[in-house]
Amino acid sequence: MTDTTSGTVEVPAAGTYRLDASRSALSFTTRHFFGLGPVRGTFRIREGRLTVADPVASSSVLATIDAASIDTGNSARDRTVRSGQYLETDRHADITFASTGLEQSGGQWVLHGTLTVRGTSGPLDVQVESAEVQGPRLRLRATSRVDRYAFGVTAMKGMTGRYLDLRLEVVAERV
Repeated sequence: MTDTTSGTVEVPAAGTYRLDASRSALSFTTRHFFGLGPVRGTFRIREGRLTVADPVASSSVLATIDAASIDTGNSARDRTVRSGQYLETDRHADITFASTGLEQSGGQWVLHGTLTVRGTSGPLDVQVESAEVQGPRLRLRATSRVDRYAFGVTAMKGMTGRYLDLRLEVVAERV
């Protein structure tokens, strides 16, 4: 076990774990209206796979998010985000994350990877806050920050927040 500043990371047994999309969640917060108003929302995780290796630093993650599943509680805003101004979900149905490495840095596990949004790929680091093994099940909590400009999503620069703070709550079952 490794203690982190916000939780405990338990390294699971080596093997492949399938993400349970019905028990997993991806939520975000951002700002709108010149940074004055908070916006909270979710995306649905379509599928994912975690492969825990020995050594653990060689582990990998692959996840697919349903881009059209955005839900901020405001249907007009959600339609705009799905449109060509933002995610263009009719042409880019998926947002994907593929890890490129895992390292322990300053007492915290950091998963490095490539995020692909709207056909544009870029680096993304995910901070693992906690990992808990419950028999064949693995529960993870992690956070990250996405700069939408880095992925070519630059509409309404003054009206819409540049950064999305992500929170992941993932449940995966060993296969």
